[in-house]
Amino acid sequence: MQSIRLKTSRKLALLGLFGLTMGYFEAAIVEYLRMLYYPDGFAFPLADVPLRLLWIEVGREAASIAMLVVVGMLAGICFIDRFAGFMFGFGVWDITYYIFLKIFENWPPSLLTEDVLFLIPAVWVGPVWAPVGVSIALIWTAAIIWRRLDNDKHLNLTTTDWILEIGAGLLIIASFMLRAPDAIAKETLPTFPWWLWALGMALGLFVFARALRRNIL
Repeated sequence: MQSIRLKTSRKLALLGLFGLTMGYFEAAIVEYLRMLYYPDGFAFPLADVPLRLLWIEVGREAASIAMLVVVGMLAGICFIDRFAGFMFGFGVWDITYYIFLKIFENWPPSLLTEDVLFLIPAVWVGPVWAPVGVSIALIWTAAIIWRRLDNDKHLNLTTTDWILEIGAGLLIIASFMLRAPDAIAKETLPTFPWWLWALGMALGLFVFARALRRNIL
């Protein structure tokens, strides 16, 4: 039996709702942890937490990614369709997480505020605008892919495209992980390596735009 592909508008609604609920759960859990370990408000250096709790948090973050992967797979009928589902859900999750934290405790004060973003394989640290910028790019990319699929136009990425996109992602991750030791040991973090983040973003968007142009011509 041939699979029936959901139209973009329906995917935006369903995956958007899923990402929003994940954002709420994430913000609620972080709120509880901050009440326990940062009663005077979140700040660097990071508080010492029991190793058992740290591993539980790592497992929770891994489970969150697994949930997004599974939902993306269920929402699509081909690899690029499913990958777009993962990207869209991830982007909505990350943005709504900060929206709910703002509602819960009026945090972050601004997009320049430093935050702990992830724990796998080490601590990721960056100003709020950086992950939000990545999330906006993921949502935009997913929407374009789905619009093309709605019009029966598949997006073909070459092996070189995928290698470059993975490299772009690693550059962005590196920009978040470079200051991990400072987040653990220092109250004031050194300047965020925005140039490395920007390089990764520019490379990723360039490769995607080039693939779009190649598939249009």
